[in-house]
Amino acid sequence: MENGDKTVRIMFVCHGNICRSPMAEFISRKLAMEQGLADRLIFSSCATSTEEIWNGVGNPVYPPARAELLRHGIDPAGKRAVQLRADDYEKYDLFIGMDSANIRNMYRILGGDPKNKIRKLMDYTSRGGDVADPWYSDRFDIAYRDIEEGCAALLKAQLRAVKSKTVSKNAVLPY
Repeated sequence: MENGDKTVRIMFVCHGNICRSPMAEFISRKLAMEQGLADRLIFSSCATSTEEIWNGVGNPVYPPARAELLRHGIDPAGKRAVQLRADDYEKYDLFIGMDSANIRNMYRILGGDPKNKIRKLMDYTSRGGDVADPWYSDRFDIAYRDIEEGCAALLKAQLRAVKSKTVSKNAVLPY
């Protein structure tokens, strides 16, 4: 772990930071708490665009995404959209994108990935692929299912690392 402590900082990334990435942030927090990893993992989320940020203030979680989270006992109150910045690269250990477009935009915004920190969420699962954007499909239930599956697989990789007493890039799958 580069940050000296054994805390892993994970940034989830999507286009607007009002649907998929905040869902991943809050689902991961819940799963980490349930697995006793809450003190070892810090989760955040951000956008690759500024579409949901007005005059420096981000929009809250999109109401249907919020409703889906609430159906699962997760309240994203207080979360507002923020944009990924180049200086975030040194602040986080992993950047987890929801789809291939997010991955391309992360490389552009972050100026590359010399430390191999950028991953796609579904690559932690056996099926891979993208998390479909519910903004277009209105299927927040499917997005939740996919995100929960990806986050559970990500946390399983982190748990293996914690149990082996090493938290490093070996705890993640190569992209």
